Amino acid sequence: MEVKIGVRNAGRELFLESSQTPDQIAETVAAAIKKGGTLELVDEKGRRVIVPTEAIAYVETGPTEVRKVGFSTPPLTGA
Repeated sequence: MEVKIGVRNAGRELFLESSQTPDQIAETVAAAIKKGGTLELVDEKGRRVIVPTEAIAYVETGPTEVRKVGFSTPPLTGA
């Protein structure tokens, strides 16, 4: 699951890959905002991301995109 966190007054978003479901992430975010303090998520590689809840602009979840690598050539047409 891809998670994108928008941070107030920052020009870039935070991206991480999580093994949690969208519902689990939503519950974690909601609980962190309700409690105050920080939002803490751990990605698939064990990297910990900690964001102060007052700095969170938005959190977006979606399926992990498969990134294509390489070059393609257009199909050949008969000459």
